[in-house]
Amino acid sequence: MGTDRLAALPPVREVPAERVREALVGTPTVVVLDDDPTGTQTVRDLPVLTRWTADDVAWALDRDTPAFFVLTNTRSLGPADAAARTREVVRTCLAVAGRRGTDVVFASRSDSTLRGHFPLETDVIAREAGAPDAVILAPAFPDAGRVTLDGIHWLRDGDGLTPVADSEFAGDATFGYRSSRLAAWVAEKSGGAIPAADVAEVGIEELRSGTITLPRARVIVLDAVVDDDLRAAVLALLAAERAGARHVYRVGPSFVRARAGQDAQPPLDDAELAQAVGRGTSPHGLLVAGSHVGRTSRQLERLAARRDLAHVELDVAAVLDGVPLEGVVTEVLDGLRQRTTLLSTSRTLVTGRDEAESLDIARRVSAALTTVAGRVVGESAPAYVLAKGGITSSDVATESLRADRAWVRGSMLPGIVSLWAPTSGPPLVVFPGNVGDDEALADVVDRLEEAACA
Repeated sequence: MGTDRLAALPPVREVPAERVREALVGTPTVVVLDDDPTGTQTVRDLPVLTRWTADDVAWALDRDTPAFFVLTNTRSLGPADAAARTREVVRTCLAVAGRRGTDVVFASRSDSTLRGHFPLETDVIAREAGAPDAVILAPAFPDAGRVTLDGIHWLRDGDGLTPVADSEFAGDATFGYRSSRLAAWVAEKSGGAIPAADVAEVGIEELRSGTITLPRARVIVLDAVVDDDLRAAVLALLAAERAGARHVYRVGPSFVRARAGQDAQPPLDDAELAQAVGRGTSPHGLLVAGSHVGRTSRQLERLAARRDLAHVELDVAAVLDGVPLEGVVTEVLDGLRQRTTLLSTSRTLVTGRDEAESLDIARRVSAALTTVAGRVVGESAPAYVLAKGGITSSDVATESLRADRAWVRGSMLPGIVSLWAPTSGPPLVVFPGNVGDDEALADVVDRLEEAACA
């Protein structure tokens, strides 16, 4: 499928974000449980929590925004720990909202290429918050070329469409899958507990017709090629919820933007960046790269070709052997005094014999990476920190920077790569492993370095 199918689509029905904002008046706050920090890349001016004490949740609710994020980082956890963490967050949010006499609804934000704990996380939310009428499945992320069409999830490159199951992401050591049709994917990931017959699809033709009827089903899949498609679906969902329907959302980043009543915004401009970065003891930035997808490796190669970097590599085999980290910390600090410094893991991906062992290796390597980054930031605050990779970004935010509360200020590239302003500490750029062209990382670093020197 490609050019012919896209050309045959009905015209986009424009649904302004303002219409969604009007429909949001009086509706519950959306709590977005984000399984890594990259779900924030499509939005701006929303709160983010990396802890979920009652005080933290109350702080977020006091911001009076249509949504806020809670960074659970469950994609880095095994199933039992992911369930326990999700349960804890949901219970805390429900308790705080209950004491305040307010309502919340939950969105489980996960990877737009379908990696993550599904249906485990939505099952936990349903048990704690009450069984929903349906789980809304909307992984589309048009900004990054992920679209859902005819119930199938695709990677879009220009006018070409590749089924997501044919991509490198489907071969993930922990969260791999075989199905691109989302009904079959639900059945596959649930081990048959949710058969494909219990999954309904809302197609692109209906979304663009102006009349949307939500089907009765355990899971409802939403087609989406552009944000207007998602906003059309959001209006139908809000109408159903006003009439008493209850939903749990399992979504990609773009649905959160639509559900929060936000439109696509241009990247942060030079003046905004200059205000955000450059206040550290070092005039340069610290880059932390843990992602091993091919796109990240290509981006790192292009960055090194375009900029004179200090590059310190954390050897994965040495980490797994328990080699002390002091020498790596010293090397990064020496580099940061003179120029932009990249701290990365060695590029050879080390996996275990099974899913659990692969997760354990990933956690140990990430812990070493963030320990080094934390010691460096504690001794010489950089102008900014850029974290490359979802789990890496989460661990840098929570462990290295201790950024318990932050604001998403906006994106560095159109619809991708977000800048966080923690309530204390250096700004953090969250750069997913699987987005942007080969020059994207170098482009972002160029802008950050210019802003730091402004």
